[in-house]
Formats: sequence, C-alpha cells, structure tokens
Amino acid sequence: MSKYHPETEAIMGGRPDRTPGKAVNGGIQLSSTFYVGGENNYGRYNNETWQDLESVLGKLENGQALIYASGLAAVTAVLDLIPGGGKFVIPTASYLGTGALISELEKKGRIKPIWVDITKTDEVIAALDGAQMLYFESPTNPLLDVAEVQKFIDAAHARKILVAVDNTFATPLNQKPLDMGADVVIHSLTKALSGHSDILLGAAITKSADLYEKLLVHRKFHGSIAGPFEAWLALRGVRTFPMRMRQSSESAAILVDRLKKDPAISRVRYPGFGFMISIEFHGGAAAADKALAAAKIWSNATSLGGVESLWERRRLHPEEPETVPESLIRMSVGCEHVEDLWSDLAQALLSSGK
Repeated sequence: MSKYHPETEAIMGGRPDRTPGKAVNGGIQLSSTFYVGGENNYGRYNNETWQDLESVLGKLENGQALIYASGLAAVTAVLDLIPGGGKFVIPTASYLGTGALISELEKKGRIKPIWVDITKTDEVIAALDGAQMLYFESPTNPLLDVAEVQKFIDAAHARKILVAVDNTFATPLNQKPLDMGADVVIHSLTKALSGHSDILLGAAITKSADLYEKLLVHRKFHGSIAGPFEAWLALRGVRTFPMRMRQSSESAAILVDRLKKDPAISRVRYPGFGFMISIEFHGGAAAADKALAAAKIWSNATSLGGVESLWERRRLHPEEPETVPESLIRMSVGCEHVEDLWSDLAQALLSSGK
C-alpha cells in the first residue's frame, strides 16, 4: 500500500536521493549503453528516467509499473499473456484501438475474443467459463458504462482467470483495481496522467512478480520502449495530475447538470465522477457537427485528459462500432474556467439547431 495520499505520492515519487547539493529533480538519461557491472546495461532493457516514472506510477496504483511506447503497446503486452489461440472475454464497448488490435490478432489465430455487454453482469460472468483472461475498461470509452468491477474480479478468480483492467478513464484517484484483486492495470499515459497532449506512452502495472517478469520480457524483445524525453515529460505531468483531475472533475459535474437541461441534447452519459462526458443530439449527427464547428474554446480533436477541453464525434472514426450512436460527442473536460467552458458550449449547442 502507498504510504502517502496520491497528491503527495505524485509529487514525491521518482526523485533522486536527498543528497546535499544534488538536484531535486531527476535528469533525462540519454544513453543507449551503460558500463558493465551495474543494474542497467543496454537502453532497450532499462533506463533511469523510465524507472523514475515507473516508481511514481507504481505508488499511485499500488503495484510495480512498466512503461511502454504507447497505451496500445501496453495493451499488446497484456494480451500477449493469453496463451496462443486462447479465449478471453472483452466488452463490445471498448476503446476502438483495442478493438482494432484484437481483430487483427484474431485474424491471425493468435486469440479468440468473446464479446459481451459490460452492463449485463450475468452475461459477462457466464462467458468466463473456458476463458484465459477477462479484459475490460470501466468506465468504458466512449459510452462511459460502469462495470461491477469487484463482481467481475471475484468471478474470474473463482475460475482461475486473469483480470486486466484499463484504468485510463477512472484514473487511480477514483479506482484502484489492483487493490480490488485485478492482476494487471493498464494506462494510456498519453491521457490524464501526463495531461498535456504532447506525448504517447502507456503503462502496465501489477502486483504479481511473475506477471511483471512476463511483461518486462515482452517489452525487451518486442522493442516497445519509451523514449527517455517522453518519460521525463510524463513524469513532470504526473506531478500535477491530482490537481488537474480535481479541477476537470469539478467542472465536469457542473457541466453535466447544465447539459441535461439543454434542449439540443437528447442524452447525457456520465458515470458520476471523473472528467469525461458523452452527449447525444436530438438533431442527429448533423446537429453534432454544427456544434463542433461553432465552438471557440472546445477543440474538435481526438484524445482526452489534457489541460485543454476536447470534444469530437466518435463515429467519424471508421473503427468505432455501430453500438456508438452517430450523434455521440465525447467530451474531455480540461482545466479552463467552468463558466467560460459553459458559455462556449451554450452558444455551440444553440448553433446546432440552426
């Protein structure tokens, strides 16, 4: 268990020893090779800047962390834990990149996905028999459905099945799946943890020494490593992660109350916490596109979790499944003043009906 609150761990973790006269912040380790005889020997195996970031992430999730070149690289490493041709259970409501990756692996006969509806707990549990892994997000991307996480974990472990949870949307401030018994937690560090929309990184975190070693071997020999500069930027972003999340989450809750009353909106999807909202329009995709075009503060761009507020119509991505409504806009609430965000939203929503 972490010794301090997450706000403190995010700031204290991954720093050099407190040697008088030495730097408070760690450096960027720019070397591909190291002198023989120490812990590090080659840049594809390890790097001190990676280790600083991994130390903080491990403390935030109460496990041992490994960083990867992207969130999808971390997902790939976790799916590689499934034996060849093995079955695994995954909700249909999942990040489109994960779904596309799974489709490619299925075509090659590498894995056999069993697709389920995450909102139907009994259906998910019934599908577990004969599977090697249960993999899910909660909340889901972009529908923001929330799983009965503890029930899923308990049911899977009763069948000796690995559980992997993508915790990118919830973040360790709202949910700690490892403490609930999950075997592996995945993060796209590109999103809220780094928080500045300027890097691509991912992480896999576990309490199991055996799984850690397997994930490490995958990183070493698949070459899905992070650049040291990107790792340093992510570490700097993590320092302010709790403060940014608090601001974004408080604003999101205020915006949700107002969006529910707006006549242009047919549905607001919000899990009750966090910085993500999804909305649907009475006027369909055309109305959604008009709103996107009219915004001045909200940026019509993909991704999420940055200091800037982003929104986009998800079905513009051809990989997004038909279960996602055509008019659905996914909103990532940033750190701008909430009244400015609402003022811009209000005029954009008004424009959607013109």
